[in-house]
Amino acid sequence: MRIYNDNSTLDHIPLNLHSIPLLTATTVACSLLFLVGVAGNVMTILVVSKFRDMRTTTNLYLCSMAVSDLVILLCMPLDLYRMWRYRPWRFGDALCKLFNFVSELCTYSTILSITALSVERYLAICFPLRAKALVTKKRVRALILALWTVSMMSAGPVFVVVGVERDNRSDMDPEDTRECKMTHYALESGLMGAMMWLSSAFFVMPVFCLTVLYSLIGRKLWQRHRETCMSSRVAHRERSNRQTIKMLVVVVFAFVLCWLPFHVGRYLQFRSLYTQSQLLSTLSGYCSLVSVVLFYLSAAINPILYNTMSWKYRRAAGRLFGITDNNQPHRCRTASNLKGQCSNIWNESTASF
Repeated sequence: MRIYNDNSTLDHIPLNLHSIPLLTATTVACSLLFLVGVAGNVMTILVVSKFRDMRTTTNLYLCSMAVSDLVILLCMPLDLYRMWRYRPWRFGDALCKLFNFVSELCTYSTILSITALSVERYLAICFPLRAKALVTKKRVRALILALWTVSMMSAGPVFVVVGVERDNRSDMDPEDTRECKMTHYALESGLMGAMMWLSSAFFVMPVFCLTVLYSLIGRKLWQRHRETCMSSRVAHRERSNRQTIKMLVVVVFAFVLCWLPFHVGRYLQFRSLYTQSQLLSTLSGYCSLVSVVLFYLSAAINPILYNTMSWKYRRAAGRLFGITDNNQPHRCRTASNLKGQCSNIWNESTASF
């Protein structure tokens, strides 16, 4: 929910809040992210949905995240329009509310999916026998549906917090002052403050959980790595687990890096509305502009990370475009490869990107 609030004088209402060169650079960057992100997330969805061997529990979460990221990217044109001409808002109150609701919904869904995926990886690595019985595709699909439902309910207050309001104090035509912004009711009632705390909780608590989970996973993998009497089958599974965890840690790190400025900017914006501080308002404006680019970078970067770090994803993408032969044997990095053999040891709890 990125609202651009005007703190300018009433007799001069600018079409935008930033300089033209800055807006141009931001638009070019976001446009490139749009092209890369839409193509990458669509490819991720197709890869998981088309190939049966890619429909693992881990990949189902990643597919859910791809759907969230794709919807966020499809909302980008309206966001860019708002940066260039935030007044007057010409698309009606319903689209103003819906646009911000969808953005908030997909944000919460992505956060919850990353957290649930990390819990699933923790169980699969630290308690593999128990995870094999608990973590099934059917249950994961049900959990993903529940996560989307929780995200929808958490984002619901946006319909009250945001709306189109006019500045009746200006000598200009009220229709020319229409702005998609936080409503006066949300500010005066404290609802906006509650949404701020909710949004912060959706960021801080998952990051804390992810830090704990990956610390425990790292310790477990390190302990297993020190074991010397390990069969080639177990050794291969451990290498697969380590590769998956490395990729997920990078995904989580990129997520935190991209979203931290967003939450800092939102907090500064919230404080500036109550304190009427010009300094906080200026800092909030520039932080908001940076966070917009990082917001869409977060939605576009995951498929790039998958392609860079996962040979299995690259192979599936090649099969999707007909570059790789579907009958080509799976790559297996076990001791048996030295003898020209390859055994399929992937199972539901460990197979992933």
